[in-house]
Amino acid sequence: MTAPGRRTPDPGRPITISGPSAADWSRVRADLARHGTAVLCARQDDWRPEGTGTGLRALLGHDWQRFQELTHPRVRTRFAASRLLLKSAAAAALGVPPESVELGYGLTGRPFLRGYDGVHISLSHTDDLLLVGLATDGAIGVDAERADRILYGSGLVRHMCTPYEAERIEAMPLAERNPALLRLWTLKEAYSKAVGLGLLLRFTDFGFSPDRAPTDVLRPDGTPGTVGAWAFRTVSYAGRYTLGVAVGDDGFGRTTDPAAATALDPGIVDALLAAVGEAERGPARPAPG
Repeated sequence: MTAPGRRTPDPGRPITISGPSAADWSRVRADLARHGTAVLCARQDDWRPEGTGTGLRALLGHDWQRFQELTHPRVRTRFAASRLLLKSAAAAALGVPPESVELGYGLTGRPFLRGYDGVHISLSHTDDLLLVGLATDGAIGVDAERADRILYGSGLVRHMCTPYEAERIEAMPLAERNPALLRLWTLKEAYSKAVGLGLLLRFTDFGFSPDRAPTDVLRPDGTPGTVGAWAFRTVSYAGRYTLGVAVGDDGFGRTTDPAAATALDPGIVDALLAAVGEAERGPARPAPG
């Protein structure tokens, strides 16, 4: 059941994006137009910045100071590569140069696009994989984990699962328990990012169905907590990673044309520019007597 006036979002399938010079953004724009979402995967090495000079500083913008404060070379490289990918993807959706895109961060670290509220973003990474989510329907959260990461047997079940989830996982064949727990982990990470609460949202307070495709957020006892306003997907990528995507419908409808543009009348813009030009030139000098 979906609430009147709302529609179930579509998380879409991941798109592989090559480096800056060879990236094809047409599929990204097509997915945003068709589904309202686009999920991008890229190799960190493909987006490794060349040098740390003025070109990188212009691309990072307000993130330049954060980049400068990082001391570990590997962390610096991942930070720069992930921001370059995220800004380039947002720029492709907005129809603007990447260096004109500025990122802001909420109290829990959730990134957003400064000045563009029609496109929502999310970012994740693991090993050499960078994962970016874009959405024009509402909030989006993404998470990536290595498929061979061992969670089951480490005591995490009681710390990250609701009673309903724990019971369903323990009822599975042993070989299926760790993959199921990994899918739950990525979904919970993605959902907590999408709602902007991060670590403030305890994983034992909400859940999903571990043994079938995720549909709604479930309460700890397994009863539905959200109906129709969210969509979820887990997918295996490149045989090495498990991806989780959460997309919410904010109820305001899709931004059908996310391209950045002014809402001012062109005549008003021309008049303002002319006035600014006159002000910069200063008062006219009197003619010599």
